[in-house]
Amino acid sequence: MRTMAQKRAEYALTKVLAVVKSLQDPDKLKHFKHFSAGAPSMILQNGLGQTLAFWLAKGRFEHQALFSILKDWLKETNAATFGGCQKDADLIGKLSGIDQRAYLSAQNESLALLEWVKRFANADLS
Repeated sequence: MRTMAQKRAEYALTKVLAVVKSLQDPDKLKHFKHFSAGAPSMILQNGLGQTLAFWLAKGRFEHQALFSILKDWLKETNAATFGGCQKDADLIGKLSGIDQRAYLSAQNESLALLEWVKRFANADLS
């Protein structure tokens, strides 16, 4: 049986490799690496919902990529709460409507995943 940390690591590695493979522009990869390094701090300072809404508003590649990674992970690991979130706005709406314990659980899970994303993004896996 695999631990949750192993599942997070595998998922993050798969997603980061897909992002790296899709990028032809070294500048975009540099922005993704830099942005992924600061993403956990943004969540800690502003909260998960506010950070995700900000990322959607920015709309740059690195914002969209991390948003998508987190959305898919939350849907996969907590299908009861987030499984029905098809659109990006659905996830924001769900986060604003759940109780505090579920919100903090989703935030903590997001932070744990982003630590792996950050490590793999900066590991020069190209």
